[in-house]
Parts: sequence; structure tokens; C-alpha cells
Amino acid sequence: MSRIGKKPVELPKGVTAEIKGQTIEVKGPKGARSFTATDDVDLVLEDGFVAVKPRGTSKRARQQWGMSRSMIENLTVGVSTGFKKELEIQGVGYRATMQGKDLKLALGYSHDVIFAVPEGVTVSSPKQTEIVVEGMDQQLVGQVAANIREWRKPEPYKGKGIRYKGEFVFRKEGKKK
Repeated sequence: MSRIGKKPVELPKGVTAEIKGQTIEVKGPKGARSFTATDDVDLVLEDGFVAVKPRGTSKRARQQWGMSRSMIENLTVGVSTGFKKELEIQGVGYRATMQGKDLKLALGYSHDVIFAVPEGVTVSSPKQTEIVVEGMDQQLVGQVAANIREWRKPEPYKGKGIRYKGEFVFRKEGKKK
């Protein structure tokens, strides 16, 4: 029995949902997104709530029940408030600046890294050591943040690199004489 799937998804103020067969389209102040559920679940719209019900008791139906509910909730959060990932840069000479629509990163390489920001995501750099990735697609926001972090992961000896805000980096002790 899915504990997540049982709970209906509440539609926030200003968000509307429309169900056509197995596809749900959610519209809000930030835009519109849609999700197509599998045939193992039914989608029901009832006065400000979207409910997901399984079509059987098979293992796959129960798996899709909880997953579909989570996807619909992510759609509603995305079109109403959006998603945000914050990154911090630590290291001497490491900095980030916006250059038009591209993110320019100075990370200790012999050249600056130019990161092309994909459609559907906005990247900003309020300070030279901070990067903010925002958008209405949770998967895309997380992937862009991970791609930026990939250029220089935090290393365990000095802690230099790009890390998520609040991320703990396990520090190692250096060589002893």
C-alpha cells in the first residue's frame, strides 16, 4: 500500500489542472507543464485536489501510484513557486560571473570555463562566489546544478571547489613529516 499515493495533491491558489486521458496539464503563474501517467493508475480531479488511484494490486501498479503522485506534486510546485539550487564556490581566485546568457567560471584552469545555460533554467550569480539555478522543472534544475558542480568538485584536503549551499565536505588531514 502506497503511503505517498494515498494523499491527494492540493492545487495551490492560481494553479489549474486539466486531465485528458492519462495526461495531466498543470498551468500556473510560472508556466505550464504536463505529465503522462502509465495505464496502471487513474487520475481524478476533484474540487482543488488531484487524486491518483491504482488500477490493480500488482507490484507495478503500486509503484506507479506513488511515483505518479510525486510527479504531479512536482508539477504543481514547479508552476507555482519553482525550484532553486544554490551553489557556493570556495578557493583562492575561484569566481563566477554572468556573461550575457552564459556563466563564466574561473576555476584555476589555464582558461575560463564558459557554461552555456540551457532553455527552461535561469542561472544568476549574485556574488562572485555564489551561483543560483532556478526553474520550474526539478529534474532540469538539479541536472544543471550538477553539471556546474562537475567542473570542480570540492576536494577533501583544502575544501576548494564548487559545492551545494550547506553541503558538508569531509576534510582529510594532509601528509605528516
